[in-house]
Amino acid sequence: MSGAIGDHRGTGGMLGLPETGCFVGRVWREGVGPAVVTLRGGRVVDVTTRDAPTMRDLLEMADPPGFVASVAGVDIGAVGDLESGGLRMLAPCDLQAVKACGVTFARSMVERVIEERAAGDPGRAEAIRARVGAVIGESLRNLKPGSAEAAEVKRLLQAEGLWSQYLEVGIGPDAEVFTKAQAMSAVGFGAMVGLHPISKWNNPEPEVVLAVASTGRIVGVALGNDVNLRDVEGRSALLLGKAKDNNAAASIGPFIRLFDGSFGLDDARRLVIGLRVEGTDGFVLDGSSSMAEISRDPADLVSQTVGRHHQYPDGLMLYCGTMFAPVKDRDGAGQGFTHHIGDVVTISAPELGALVNVVGLATEAPEWTFGTAALMRNLAGRELL
Repeated sequence: MSGAIGDHRGTGGMLGLPETGCFVGRVWREGVGPAVVTLRGGRVVDVTTRDAPTMRDLLEMADPPGFVASVAGVDIGAVGDLESGGLRMLAPCDLQAVKACGVTFARSMVERVIEERAAGDPGRAEAIRARVGAVIGESLRNLKPGSAEAAEVKRLLQAEGLWSQYLEVGIGPDAEVFTKAQAMSAVGFGAMVGLHPISKWNNPEPEVVLAVASTGRIVGVALGNDVNLRDVEGRSALLLGKAKDNNAAASIGPFIRLFDGSFGLDDARRLVIGLRVEGTDGFVLDGSSSMAEISRDPADLVSQTVGRHHQYPDGLMLYCGTMFAPVKDRDGAGQGFTHHIGDVVTISAPELGALVNVVGLATEAPEWTFGTAALMRNLAGRELL
């Protein structure tokens, strides 16, 4: 489906959006509140209605792209206003739970083992990386989690004294699924992303984020930054919540690309996600992640998250995991990568656009104050409920 749906040719700019596709998101309208929007002909169109007062309601529909195409909407500005700040972008989700899967790529799986072995000390990581790499090498890349071959690799690694809880969820039968952020707390394009001030070793995690309806149906995808504190989780996996769920530590955007005739799950399986970090010190880091190298299929990740064993009546956003764990030295030989305050992080894919954020401290990012209760009161006041 194309044409009137998401026909925003010539938008370009920092958002890096493709010329066609059905894109939906959320912006903050001054004097109004949060609005569900789509893009048409380089314009931002408010499609908030009583039928779809929230993104949750839109994604629960049988045909979200069809609904978006049928609504006249209200033109609220040019796409360029999103990049300039004239229209403040929000994370494209609202009432959905924000969940994440970890250790779904071989490369990041090895780095998680290194974090654990280093006990959060980046100075020890290089030596451990060499030893683990010598034993594991590329042997994990084509393993199917939960298979007989994976069980044999587990046996061999245990014999070498290298088995880890991260390898268990990486090649074992059960995926790691955790709560990344509370509903309504994720930030979007242009916002600050926050690091807990106790962390001295941290990194961005560029990921594909699935938009999943309450039925478990995947209805679209977005880009995400699963901001990660390597030293905190490295000290103990029981500190995962402290490492992952902090103020402004979950970024999603710039929009959700809905599945339609122009783009579907198979296209999402082939996405290549780019990462660029630009520091105020002149440091530049580039990398990429290919979804083709994921160890667990996105549909499998969803089925392990939502089903008869666990329901999400408002749907969920599910980070699929990252293969990119940056190791390029920044502050000294063998120290690897860690963020500096002021880093500009750009996560991008030609099919989805670009998610751009600036790194700061979670204690200095704007406090999260507009939660579910505030949203309900706002929508009621606008007679949308």
